Amino acid sequence: MASFGNILVAGILLGGIYSLVSIGLNLIFGVIRIVNFAQGEFVMLGMYGAYAAFLMLGMDPYLSLVIVLPVLFIFGVILQRFILQPLQSEPMMQVFATFGLMLLLQNIVLAITGGVGYSVRSEVGNHVLRLGDLAVSVSRLIAVLAVLAVAVGLQWFLKHTLAGQAVRAVTQDKRAARLMGINVERTFMLTFGAGAALAGLAGTLIAPIYTMTPQIGGSFITAAFAVVVLGGLGSVWGALIGGFFIGLIEAVAAYYIDPELKHVAWFLVFILVLIVRPSGLFGIVGAEEVGLREES
Repeated sequence: MASFGNILVAGILLGGIYSLVSIGLNLIFGVIRIVNFAQGEFVMLGMYGAYAAFLMLGMDPYLSLVIVLPVLFIFGVILQRFILQPLQSEPMMQVFATFGLMLLLQNIVLAITGGVGYSVRSEVGNHVLRLGDLAVSVSRLIAVLAVLAVAVGLQWFLKHTLAGQAVRAVTQDKRAARLMGINVERTFMLTFGAGAALAGLAGTLIAPIYTMTPQIGGSFITAAFAVVVLGGLGSVWGALIGGFFIGLIEAVAAYYIDPELKHVAWFLVFILVLIVRPSGLFGIVGAEEVGLREES
């Protein structure tokens, strides 16, 4: 019988994975104001990228970051420039375009792999740390540490660099940003590329944990949407803490209620929070219209 401490640890480690997937999705929404249905498929591509690097180059999945992140960044920039940017005046068409991308990427990978599941091992993450009765998977711990570093680094970038301040200016008022000489379209491209790269980061870090299939992105994107809305649309800290919150609820519900009802538990909490606070736990009322939802 698992101890309550082990359940909490499992929830925190699972929440780290959800946060990692959610931050890129939240960044894209915060700046470009579109819901990217293809974000889960970017995670899936990151996983397959880690597998391909291991298969062809013998690279540990964690080392494959040096290849996967730049490739997905460029891929995201290209998608934004040639698919989403022409639809900039039609926000709903952009959403439909990301849904089409989701289906397209799934089916391309399905055709290449034949739907066969793959897995990849990491010598670094293939260990379990034991602290008394607590057991901590190193691979999941790496994901938690990575999401903490990403959240802190991204928040610092947005607040203390000229490029980050340009991103925040575009988020708050595109017209005023243009008048200040900021290239809005380039900011959109770089932001979407960064969001895709963050999804690739999530994919490479969870590749040693999960068996990869063409549909695996859907396993994370549902939780990621819940995390983003729960934490506050456009809030980096909201995505971080919301992910841990969802992970803890899922772990506790799976053990004490029923594993088949674990998703129902956090959906109920999700709906309750939206009723009580529609802007999310860390959102600012009305911030979805003027900028990133951040608590100052």
